[in-house]
Amino acid sequence: MARIAGVDIPRYKKARISLTYIFGIGRTTAFQICERTGVDPDKRVADLNDDEIVSIRQEIGEMKVEGELRSEVQMNIKRLMDIGCYRGVRHRKGLPLRGQTTKNNARTRKGRKKTVANKKKATK
Repeated sequence: MARIAGVDIPRYKKARISLTYIFGIGRTTAFQICERTGVDPDKRVADLNDDEIVSIRQEIGEMKVEGELRSEVQMNIKRLMDIGCYRGVRHRKGLPLRGQTTKNNARTRKGRKKTVANKKKATK
């Protein structure tokens, strides 16, 4: 199992798919990394030689991925909350912030609430 950017990437998947297991690298970026390093994107990670893995590591080392990227995202959210803008307020309240309706949906963001049926009152 190859370890790149602190992440164990799957050995038996293709290189372009395995690279997407790193936070901050999607399909397009993974394909571009393979192109720039001269690695065949359809080659399995287990079949890569040490030179190819080192070149991929160096290419990813120049990018902002994993912990550094996560902390930057958190700092951006914190900044929005501190300045009190609309998106920051929505983050603080735990509501969706990109214009979605919350009347019927948004259970994932708001939290799942169980509905409790009203008890019938006993008649005399």
